[in-house]
Amino acid sequence: MLLGSQLRRLREARGITREKAGYSIRASESKISRMELGRVSFKTRDVEDLLTLYGITDDAERESLLSLAREANVAGWWHSYTDVLPSWFPTYVGLEGAASLIRVYEVQFVHGLLQTEEYARAVVRRGMRGASSADVERRVALRLERQKHLLADNAPEFHIVLDEAALRRPYGDRAVMRGQLQHLIDISARPNVRLQVMPFSFGGHSGESGAFTILSFPESDLSDVVYLEQLTSALYLDKREDVAQYEQALKELQQDSPGPDESRDLLRGLLQLS
Repeated sequence: MLLGSQLRRLREARGITREKAGYSIRASESKISRMELGRVSFKTRDVEDLLTLYGITDDAERESLLSLAREANVAGWWHSYTDVLPSWFPTYVGLEGAASLIRVYEVQFVHGLLQTEEYARAVVRRGMRGASSADVERRVALRLERQKHLLADNAPEFHIVLDEAALRRPYGDRAVMRGQLQHLIDISARPNVRLQVMPFSFGGHSGESGAFTILSFPESDLSDVVYLEQLTSALYLDKREDVAQYEQALKELQQDSPGPDESRDLLRGLLQLS
């Protein structure tokens, strides 16, 4: 995505159309579009030809962008789990790992980055009915590996609004749910985590369309991405007008939900009842 945005910026600065850029690398206009959105892999020769077309002759600048191209084609650690993941999800894991700010609304269950191992296992078993124990454990292992990013020294900011429904819907037995609630209380005290609970008592709210995630990146050239998971696929939205609507919905959810301290109190109340 970063390399694609840089190439788009260079192309637009010189007034070159996608069609002309595609012709220079023996590709279609749509291929250039996919490259600029970070949707396809990069051939070093294609990047070299595009940089020449865009008038980039400085060796240092060329090498910087060519280095990005080489890095973009290196498989991430999560690719070793692709055998137990839906085809659209590895892309999300990569984006999640690159994000500096992750904003979430969740209604069905506790978000994967905040799940305990036991709760995650119950969720995965429910979602992978008929899967072998080995496949279930690999999916759980991936989830736990993702969570390390949230606890690292360079961890992203993580802002989440959890609907009360996600906290009351049982996955696993009573002990599993109690452990999950306690984990939320504990992790919500971390400086990079802002956890709020949207209570039933509020009534209708701006999260009526369902769960969503907004990913923001440290590179100024990269636009925010909204991730929407569906039953058989996922949507990745990066048009400014689309992102703005989800940002507004999340802003309203945050305004209408109790703050982090009050939400922790709500979690403690649920823990006492469980």
